[in-house]
Amino acid sequence: AGPGSYTVGTMSERFDCHYCRDPLQGKKYVQKEGRHCCVKCFDKFCANTCIECKKPIGADSKELHFKNRYWHDSCFRCFKCYTSLVNEPFMLRENNKVWCSNCTAAEDAPRCKGCFKPIIAGDQNVEYKKMVWHKDCFTCSQCKQVIGSGSFFPKGDDFYCVSCHEHKFAKTCAKCKNPITSGGLTYQEQPWHSECFICSNCKKQLGGKRFTAVEDQFYCVECYKECVAKKCAGCKNPITAGFGRGTSVVNYEDESWHDYCFKCTKCARGLANKRFVCHNGKIYCADCPKRL
Repeated sequence: AGPGSYTVGTMSERFDCHYCRDPLQGKKYVQKEGRHCCVKCFDKFCANTCIECKKPIGADSKELHFKNRYWHDSCFRCFKCYTSLVNEPFMLRENNKVWCSNCTAAEDAPRCKGCFKPIIAGDQNVEYKKMVWHKDCFTCSQCKQVIGSGSFFPKGDDFYCVSCHEHKFAKTCAKCKNPITSGGLTYQEQPWHSECFICSNCKKQLGGKRFTAVEDQFYCVECYKECVAKKCAGCKNPITAGFGRGTSVVNYEDESWHDYCFKCTKCARGLANKRFVCHNGKIYCADCPKRL
């Protein structure tokens, strides 16, 4: 901003006002653009209008101008904080309003999603998906405690600390009844911690491995064969239905056989789903007992 392009002086010789033709000798006058006029006519016809207060800037007033805009020196203040901007850095913003550098920085700064106040340089903040908060404004939607830079879980427009998310949303393990915060697995529509879904005998984790369930207990293949599975009356090996060869079991009285082991003692004919005869504790087909 700078002074207006005119001078004020006192006429010592005969000279008339350009507008009212009154003599200017011995009077205060204004010279602007090669014309001389009295103070009254200057204020009426020549004075610039202050862009802030909309009043003329008289010959006796101090004038500031910037890009063909004019202010009284007393009107040249920050639109936001009203600080005088004479000899201070400023910016001309929308609606021809002047702003100090501090208010300009605050106005252009991002707004906190929590308190809606500007986040200025030096403020600790949290950013998430193009949104920003003051660090102390980023709080849990449930307990209202400050999350700050800690871990959190987003749910729609809400944010939850780890503890509140566990209690409100996390699935509960079918065994230990504690929340499952990460990982885990599902068996028969029930959630489990990986470390809780284990073999009842050797305690090894069963996630991603073959296992079998017996009366709400889980066993790996090895432990099922060793501790649970019935022994075949024919080959004496464990009957592990679903594990490898032989998925069917033949039961007779108190004994069990692999389907491929249930055969005639004499002719070795397979007898699964066929008529057979038990003689002296041994199994025969319907024809062989006749040959004994």
